[in-house]
Amino acid sequence: MRPTYVEVDQSRVRANLQAIRAAVGPAKVMGIVKANAYGHGIIEIARLLEQQRIDMLGVAFLEEAVLLREHGIQSPILVFGGIAADQIHLFLKENLSFTASSVEKLRLIDEAAAALKVRARVHLKIDTGMERIGVHYYSAGKLLDAALQCDHCDIDGIYSHFANADAADLGHAQLQLERFLEVTEFFTQRSLPLPCRHIANSGGVLQLPDSHLDMVRPGILLYGVYPSAECARTVAVQSALSWKSRVAYFKVVQPGHPVSYGSTWQSDHPTRIVTIPAGYGDGYFRALSNRSVVIIRGKKYPVVGRVCMDQMMVNIEGGTAYNGDEVILLGETEGALISAEDIAEWAGTISYEVLTNINTRVPRVYVG
Repeated sequence: MRPTYVEVDQSRVRANLQAIRAAVGPAKVMGIVKANAYGHGIIEIARLLEQQRIDMLGVAFLEEAVLLREHGIQSPILVFGGIAADQIHLFLKENLSFTASSVEKLRLIDEAAAALKVRARVHLKIDTGMERIGVHYYSAGKLLDAALQCDHCDIDGIYSHFANADAADLGHAQLQLERFLEVTEFFTQRSLPLPCRHIANSGGVLQLPDSHLDMVRPGILLYGVYPSAECARTVAVQSALSWKSRVAYFKVVQPGHPVSYGSTWQSDHPTRIVTIPAGYGDGYFRALSNRSVVIIRGKKYPVVGRVCMDQMMVNIEGGTAYNGDEVILLGETEGALISAEDIAEWAGTISYEVLTNINTRVPRVYVG
């Protein structure tokens, strides 16, 4: 195994799920495992959630859903992304739930299901203010009417997605929720059973109890990271992921001898530099050069010089480190902490990108 690896504490994922369930009950929970389960490992996390009797799993693409089926995951799976016509038969073969975002896509799904003499499971996607995919809320009636005409589709759900539910100002999110609820009145007005309504992402879980409806879709919150610094922390969760490596080399660098590509850093006195076998090829952003810190022996030390593809250098000054010593890139040890939020701030990005950017060449190890 590489000395650089990700450690995932499964007990924390279970505890986070339990805390979310307690906060949103009786609403169901869809566990979001897209993008390699936010860097935590899609197959292992899906298995864990299935063991916890998750109500549904959510993925972005057909390929992610098929991978889960190939590894024995039997839970209901909703694919969020838009679909191509030539993918429809695979959805039906693997018993996956479609996102129908237009009348035309819904028609194609119904025709394919009829040809194969099966029933398609469909969630209707309503755009209430994200402007990504989905039929606009003000013209959703056409999609809903079309759904009633489908003879081979089960309309299991109807959903939308918040653009700003993790913000301090919830005005736009509340407007989106109002629009969504107005659309779903279509069923009530016709005395039809309501499909499962869902709109709440992690921000909605935390800040908009009225948005919990029939099901919620926690993503980053499930893994113990809050969606933004502004977001209220109404559910207590703990980060499940640690990113570790080991000291691979030790040297004393003389003054005036620059470190790494571009010679962007040098010391004016002799200093101790250690090399860590991790870099931007693993997902440790090059933007962290001369900005981030790591933890060695319980102390924080700065990354100096440019982060390379496979290695980076750390200035321990007069500190002590030996080859093989553990290095914490993200995580906690001996009371010292580096969070996903810390790395995001140093790199000028968001925690989501920090987690999902950890490359698949970095092994995942599961504890707890």
